[in-house]
Amino acid sequence: MSSSVQRKRIRKDPAARRAEIVDAAAAVALTEGLECVTLRRIGEELAVRPGLISHYFPSAEDLVAEAFGSAATGELDRLLPAVRPEGSPTRHLSRFLSRTSGEAYDALSRLWINARHLSRYRPVLRDRVERQEADWRDRIDGLIRDGVAAGEFVTDDSLTATVQILVVLDGLGAHANTATPRRPPAVMRMAVTTAERELGLPRGALDPGDD
Repeated sequence: MSSSVQRKRIRKDPAARRAEIVDAAAAVALTEGLECVTLRRIGEELAVRPGLISHYFPSAEDLVAEAFGSAATGELDRLLPAVRPEGSPTRHLSRFLSRTSGEAYDALSRLWINARHLSRYRPVLRDRVERQEADWRDRIDGLIRDGVAAGEFVTDDSLTATVQILVVLDGLGAHANTATPRRPPAVMRMAVTTAERELGLPRGALDPGDD
């Protein structure tokens, strides 16, 4: 005698479902590009109908912007947490710069290039790009200000120093989409060299440590 038990379908909490959708969209954005973030594509990723995705994001443009924002914020929180663990500002800046160099950072570099290009034609994405740029500036500027207050950094204009560092990182990141041969160490070190110069640090002060 056989018996069957009907599996009860569990309805996810709306906040949890929305977060799941955004996480899936951010993953697709990082690996495949923002153009691939569509209601149908994310529905396939989560094995649900596109209609469920559109319930939370009626416009695909909103989902694209949210995917970029989630990926960029998540990476910033990993690279330079808003609430920093123990350690000096010098060590935190050194860690940030070491983590934004090389192949491990290339996926995010490609995402920023992708987002800035598409944002020329997509106002919702443009607003999110501008917001993320401000978040990155504020996070690094805050770290530099802490370093000045602690007597570790010397600068009369922390914001200008921040922008110079970010411009160099953006320039290096622009090579993420090219087949450029391995860059010389002096080129890879350009962001570190810029930060040391602008913050009155001796050469080598921001070289990566064991962490």
